[in-house]
Amino acid sequence: MPQLIPGLVSVTFRSLPPEEIINLTVKAGLKTIEWGGDIHVPPGDGARAREVGRQTREAGMSVAAYGSYYRVGFSETNGLPFAQVLDTAVTLGAPTIRVWAGQKGSHDTPPQERSAVIADALRIADLSRAHGVTISFEYHDGTLTDTRDSVQRLLEEMAHPNLEFLWQPKHGETVEQGVARLRDVCPRLRHVHVFHWWPTASDRRPLIEGRERWGYYLEILQGMGKTVPCLLEFVRDDSTEQFLQDAATLRDWLGKSVQL
Repeated sequence: MPQLIPGLVSVTFRSLPPEEIINLTVKAGLKTIEWGGDIHVPPGDGARAREVGRQTREAGMSVAAYGSYYRVGFSETNGLPFAQVLDTAVTLGAPTIRVWAGQKGSHDTPPQERSAVIADALRIADLSRAHGVTISFEYHDGTLTDTRDSVQRLLEEMAHPNLEFLWQPKHGETVEQGVARLRDVCPRLRHVHVFHWWPTASDRRPLIEGRERWGYYLEILQGMGKTVPCLLEFVRDDSTEQFLQDAATLRDWLGKSVQL
């Protein structure tokens, strides 16, 4: 049955080892984890990937994604071959690999660099598809997913069945703008990063304060008719207590009707 699944992005707690993150996530009542490739499951460390995947599943949770830091159109020729990232994701048991669309914002990326990103995206989509793993582009400043217009272009330029998107709210935008951006990618949405930073990225607020805004977003997600992990990412003061409060808020929201 399609559902919204509460979970965690592991880089929320970069200083904690995987075992502690798993225990904390279980305590919070969450069901799935996106494991980060920068510290918790480094690319190329098959033993770590195998062990973290096993521990996650034995704790009764699933692996939502492998949060790589592969920059499409750049990393392959700058020290991070995609084959290494893919092997790690497969060993971890991740259904999708999070990537970034290039290394510059859309307004600073010349046409030839954008074309290189598209070409690499299609290449890695084919490679990962052979292993039953998808590619998911994170919404992130400093990449080609930084504006609605650029994402709409990407949806056309990357019309590949194995390319998806990870949506998250943009700091300072109106609810109407956020709703429009979310609706754009609903047909190719893999999961959502959940937080309430307002009005800037420096202002991390308790999730409960974003109740009204997230009410609109969750209404859209619940109307999609498919399973979507909703993953907490970063919390106020990097506090485990704040995380537990935010997790309780998220579980409460997902357990109710869309009328928050």
